[in-house]
Amino acid sequence: MESHKKSILLLVSVIILSIIAGIFTYEPLWKKISDIRPWTLGLDLAGGSYLTYEIDLTKVPSTDQGSVVKGLRDVIEKRVNLFGVSEPRVYQETAGDKTRLVVELAGNKDVAQAIKEIGATPFLDFREVINAPTPASGIAATSTEPTFIPTELNGRYVESAQLSFDTVTSEPQVNIAFNSEGAKLFEQITEKNIGKPVAIFLDNALIEMPTVREKISGGKAQITGHFTLDAARQLVERFNAGALPAPITLINQQTIDADFGKGSLDKAIFAGIVGTLAVMLFMMLYYGTRGVIASVALLMYIALTLGIFKLVPVTLTLAGIAGFILSIGMAVDANILVFERTKEEEKRGLNRAQATEEGFRRAWTSIRDSNVSTMITSGVLYFFTSSFVQGFALTLFLGVIMSMFSAIVISRSLLRVFLSSSKSI
Repeated sequence: MESHKKSILLLVSVIILSIIAGIFTYEPLWKKISDIRPWTLGLDLAGGSYLTYEIDLTKVPSTDQGSVVKGLRDVIEKRVNLFGVSEPRVYQETAGDKTRLVVELAGNKDVAQAIKEIGATPFLDFREVINAPTPASGIAATSTEPTFIPTELNGRYVESAQLSFDTVTSEPQVNIAFNSEGAKLFEQITEKNIGKPVAIFLDNALIEMPTVREKISGGKAQITGHFTLDAARQLVERFNAGALPAPITLINQQTIDADFGKGSLDKAIFAGIVGTLAVMLFMMLYYGTRGVIASVALLMYIALTLGIFKLVPVTLTLAGIAGFILSIGMAVDANILVFERTKEEEKRGLNRAQATEEGFRRAWTSIRDSNVSTMITSGVLYFFTSSFVQGFALTLFLGVIMSMFSAIVISRSLLRVFLSSSKSI
């Protein structure tokens, strides 16, 4: 009796949660309640800007190129997120011997604005100076043009730049932090140029030429001078923006229209509905009352899974929708394993309640193993691919987890409650 009450309580809780998830998922109804957490659509559904950058790896050792590209992708992602672009996708592509980064900005259909939001693609480097101007810092007029000698130190080795203020004069200053390799290079450069300026270039444009006062060790440097607050902030932004491991060039830009995606989305939704109804019809015709229970559990599974997708949020693409529709079939598959096993137990002479419990117990290992193998495959697809394939892998992974919950918790609770009030299932 106590177990029956627990089953009813669990079932009522799941039903209420499913109803809430259904309202949360159905955008036209949810918008009347709240504008929080709208669906996040991918570039193929929402349209937006599509930018392709080519990476110049000619000066990067082959052994470092993998880490350099990864670092570059991280920098671009941070830059896009800094400007508030919704759900950007930055991934690597290889075309022959060329390495590229593709930036997808869903919902942003102004390509020029997209480029502006990402910012310039600067390359920061440090150079020694010959025939330097005499002032302690800054750039002064001189009869002899200074000559700049490139060094190995560039934005690849810069970890961060921050604005600070002198504790005595309260004047703004810029603090720079290098990684371990950059610290060694910077130490060598400052040791060679004590009393001389070191030039800092951004995209081959001189932005600052501070004078080295002493050998600097430890990977931390400070640029001081008579900066205005705005000038110091701009210098910090330039350092952080220029901390790229390799120079990149914008080679392609285009706007993606969402109209073609909307047609495909409508077809995908229609196919999903038809497929779900067909599966439910089959289950009801073949398994009778058990099939009805499985169909109810399937509807609750769909509501809860879509609710999780929206809550995470998962960026929905056509490939992601395909992954979700595939997981619907897997959710029913778990019920089929349980029902078939239950039939076998009934043939052995167990009553329907005992057969059902035994069916769930014996089918669990098959359900677990098949779903874990699918989850492993989804994980491999997610971490070793990019773009839309990742969307497919993510929705399939989450869908499989929820399918196990649906079969073991929802269907089981429905059957337990139903068994107590019906003589035949």
